[in-house]
Amino acid sequence: MSELQQNSSDRIHNAIRQYLESLQRSGIRQLPRLPDMAPSLATRAAGQPAHAASAVSEATSTQTVPIATSIDQPIALAHSDNIAAPVSQGAMTEPVQTSPPSVEPDPLAALDRVRREVMHCTLCHELAQTRTQTVFGTGNPSARLCFLGEAPGADEDRQGEPFVGAAGRLLDKIIQACTLKREDVYILNVLKCRPPNNRTPLPEETANCRNFFERQLAIIQPEFICCLGAVASQTLLRTTQSLGRLRGQWHDYQGIRVMVTYHPAYLLRAPDRKRDTWEDMKMLMHEMGIELPAR
Repeated sequence: MSELQQNSSDRIHNAIRQYLESLQRSGIRQLPRLPDMAPSLATRAAGQPAHAASAVSEATSTQTVPIATSIDQPIALAHSDNIAAPVSQGAMTEPVQTSPPSVEPDPLAALDRVRREVMHCTLCHELAQTRTQTVFGTGNPSARLCFLGEAPGADEDRQGEPFVGAAGRLLDKIIQACTLKREDVYILNVLKCRPPNNRTPLPEETANCRNFFERQLAIIQPEFICCLGAVASQTLLRTTQSLGRLRGQWHDYQGIRVMVTYHPAYLLRAPDRKRDTWEDMKMLMHEMGIELPAR
C-alpha cells in the first residue's frame, strides 16, 4: 500500500471512530448489521433460485452489532468510568443529535451516569489539562426551572459545584427574591471545565459539551430554562443574536420555555442592570404561576 493510500485509510478510520464515539456519547448502544450480500450473489451465480438467496439475506439482516465491537479499541459507554478517547479540536464536529429520551424513572441515577462520563472527559485537551475537577450541576433533578450559566470559575473549579463564588451568591439572592430556594431549582453550566483565566469558551468547547448539558436537560425535563449571559443563551438557542435582542421575550428549546437575562458576574460589574434582571425574573415567575411579594 502506498503512503498516499495509507494516509487516506487512516483518515477514513479516524472519521469513522469519531462518529462511533459521538453515537456512544449520545446513548446509542447498537447499530443494525447490514445484510451480507456475498452469499446472495454467490447463490445467484450458481443458479440457485432468487427466493433462496433472499432467505439467506433475511437471516443476516436481523442482527445488531454493539458499537464498541465496531472499532479496534472499545470506547467507554455512558455508564462506564473509562476515559473517553481524546479527539483533535481541529477536527471536532458537534455531537450527533438524538431525540430526547423518555421520562427517566430515576433521574438522579441517570444524571449520575452522565456525571461520571463528564468526570473522565478529555475532548477539550487544554481544559482537561488545566482543570482541578469537572463541575457538573446541582439542585433538584426534577426541577421545574433550570438556570444555565456559561462555565465554572476559580471557586467552582476548586469546589466542584456551579455558582459558589461571588456570582453564585448573587444568584442565590435572585432565587430567594423569587421566593425559591437553591434546592428547588437545578443549576448547571454549558461548559463543565473552567477555561484558563476565565476566558470566554471557544466554539469547539461548547460543541464538545453540548452533548452533556443537553442530556442533563433531557433527564430533568424542566418546564423553564433561564439562560444567564450571552454564551449560555446563544449556545442553547443556536443563535448569534446579542443578549439585548434576546431579552424580554420567550424562546423555545425542545418544547421548554426559555428566558434570557444577564449573568450574575456581569451584574457585579454593572449593578445598574440589576433592575432589568429583576424585570426578567418577574416575567419568568409570572409565567410559572409564582406570585412575588410587593417590593
